[in-house]
Formats: sequence, C-alpha cells, structure tokens
Amino acid sequence: MKIVADEGIEARLVLGLRETGFDVLYIAEEMPSLPDEGVLDLSLRENRLLLTRDKDFGDLVYRDRKKHNGIVLVRLKDTMPTLEKVKIVCDAFRQHGTGFQGAFTVIDENYIRIRN
Repeated sequence: MKIVADEGIEARLVLGLRETGFDVLYIAEEMPSLPDEGVLDLSLRENRLLLTRDKDFGDLVYRDRKKHNGIVLVRLKDTMPTLEKVKIVCDAFRQHGTGFQGAFTVIDENYIRIRN
C-alpha cells in the first residue's frame, strides 16, 4: 500500500509504517512546507492514501469537493506514547487499508470510522 504522510505526522510513525512494509512518502523529508492542496494533489497523482493529523483536509474534500484517493485522519492524543500510536495506526492499515481507498477515515484510540 502506498501512503503520503503529511508533515504533521510524527517521524517515528512514518518509520513504523515503513518497517511494517508500507511504501511511505514523507512530506517532511521530500517537500517540506508543501501547501495542503499540493499534498492532496500529490497523493492523487501518485495514487497514494494521505495520512494526516490536519483537519483542514476535511474542508478540502467536503467543502471544496477536491478529489482524493483516500484520507486517513489520525486523532490520537499527543500524550499517548509514540509506540502505542505506531501500533494503532499500523494495525488499522493492516486490517482496513484497502477500505481506506476513496474514503475519509478517522482513527482515534477508541474507533476507526470509514466514511465513503
């Protein structure tokens, strides 16, 4: 599965996804400060899911009707240990990843909501 990780995603989470076998393009490494619309366009062009903590992508999709391949919004508490975040997100991608295609998904510590 191919993923674009927005700048706000922790580097350790990106590393965990890569170690699990996911192909992750990390904006912080490749194109720091790329505007949200550019990140969304990149994920569409490269047929990648967008992993983000930025709720503004919801506005782009629902208000502005921007096309996307799938957006996964991570809403885990900042106080949660990083390794726990890595486990939750990696497990979600392993279990539901294909269901994330074309959907707007929210992952928090209690649920995964997939909205097509």
